[in-house]
Amino acid sequence: MKWQQRKRFITRRGLIYSLVLCLFILGLGGVGFWILEPTAITLSDGLWLAFTTAATVGYGDIVPSTHASRVFSVLVVLLGLAVLSLVTASVAAMFVEVEERQIERDLMHEIGALRVEVRSLHDELREFQAQRNAP
Repeated sequence: MKWQQRKRFITRRGLIYSLVLCLFILGLGGVGFWILEPTAITLSDGLWLAFTTAATVGYGDIVPSTHASRVFSVLVVLLGLAVLSLVTASVAAMFVEVEERQIERDLMHEIGALRVEVRSLHDELREFQAQRNAP
């Protein structure tokens, strides 16, 4: 049972770490775009550009216009895809874990029922052998 709790904790902690990493990359990307991109006048513009770039949405209201900001946007896209993959994997692991626990419970129930049946058959066999050996 302790292993299950540890596994659940690690899975949930992985999701939290992935989300924190996502926020960190978006924040760093926002500051980077704010510094590198002339059309990103405010930090919120830089954060918006970082979000739309990392999410590969690209609404077009603010676009990278300098070579430095374009190169930076490639890095933000790659990091965004990597982090998005981590978050998706963490969420999927949480769903699989729930289903896995249900399957494990069902299997344990079936194993218990089989043990009872085997004991019953073993007892019947003993009785049959005792009746056969009796004069």
